[in-house]
Amino acid sequence: MTAPIRSVPLARPAMDGAELAAIAEVLASGMLVQGPRVRALEEAFARRHRVGHAVAVNNCSAALHLALVALGVGPGDEVIVPAFTWVATANAVVYTGATPVFVDVNEATYNVEVARVIERLTHRTRAVIPVHLFGLPAEVPSLRAALPTNVRIVEDAACAAGAAINGNPVGTLGDLACFSFHPRKSITTGEGGIITTDDATLARRLRVLRNHGLTEGTPGDASLPLHVMADVEALGYNYRLTDLQAAIGLVQLGKLDAFIAERDSWARWYVKELADLPWLRTPHVPTGIDHAWQAFVAVVAPGAPIRRDDVIARLQRAGIGTRPGTQAVPELSYYAQQYGLESGEFPVASGLLRRSMAIPLHNCMTPEDYQYVVGILHEI
Repeated sequence: MTAPIRSVPLARPAMDGAELAAIAEVLASGMLVQGPRVRALEEAFARRHRVGHAVAVNNCSAALHLALVALGVGPGDEVIVPAFTWVATANAVVYTGATPVFVDVNEATYNVEVARVIERLTHRTRAVIPVHLFGLPAEVPSLRAALPTNVRIVEDAACAAGAAINGNPVGTLGDLACFSFHPRKSITTGEGGIITTDDATLARRLRVLRNHGLTEGTPGDASLPLHVMADVEALGYNYRLTDLQAAIGLVQLGKLDAFIAERDSWARWYVKELADLPWLRTPHVPTGIDHAWQAFVAVVAPGAPIRRDDVIARLQRAGIGTRPGTQAVPELSYYAQQYGLESGEFPVASGLLRRSMAIPLHNCMTPEDYQYVVGILHEI
């Protein structure tokens, strides 16, 4: 008999009174826009990820766009992106006027493979955006060794705060890295993002570009005479993070390692408890990888007792949040039409679109929630 229905959302941010207190402090200060909390978050995030600079922005899509602009990517350039990722990865390329060049992914890791990237290089390739999908780091060190030195690497680390390869944190592996603080991520500011780099020149350019192109030092800054308005040295954007969001982020960042440890423990438990289901392939974690576990994405194999879509419907009827892993971007209408892409041109991405399935894994779940999810899957 089916167990009583529980409500187990796919994702939920874990917060307590510390975040509320941090917000209250900012409200009392009267400094709500980009200010001292943003600087504190940047410094703390850079320390945690062992990188020289971090620049906070209002979301990860803005971070990706800004990173490419800072590198000088523009019309006539090509940027290689995975075919299986959230659309923001490719959108950022289009925003610059450059052309996204898609590559298929590895079926086990969901990430780009070095050999496929190299096959797509041309004289117009300006950058590659490897995505650390669902928190699993992509093979960036191997990619860096294989790429020409003039091709830059922008890590899409939206899902991967706290992840690492052989002890080296993501955010230090490429020229720039972009993280998300969306509520579905391990830590959140509501909306928000941050860019990391070891290049001081790039960091300064990012700070200028996120704030309308204003030369560092804003109106009223003590570094400027009172009668002088800051100069505008570049065409910039309003991509600033607020101090309200940064205050939340500082509290959340302090919880990051505990959050990841908890997620890792339950992800391993899922793998063990679901091992007897031959029709469900659980995530693969290569040796030397510290997975951030933004999501637990499994694959419903061919020959399953019911289709993936029916598995999702069955879980939803039982009150369990679920959804496909992410998008096969070349099959989205805009990209298929704009770039003349055919369905099935990237077979692994297409297959994952139709067979992948995220199940709940977050820091608000109880042991009973996990038992319930596994029980319903076994009933199938």
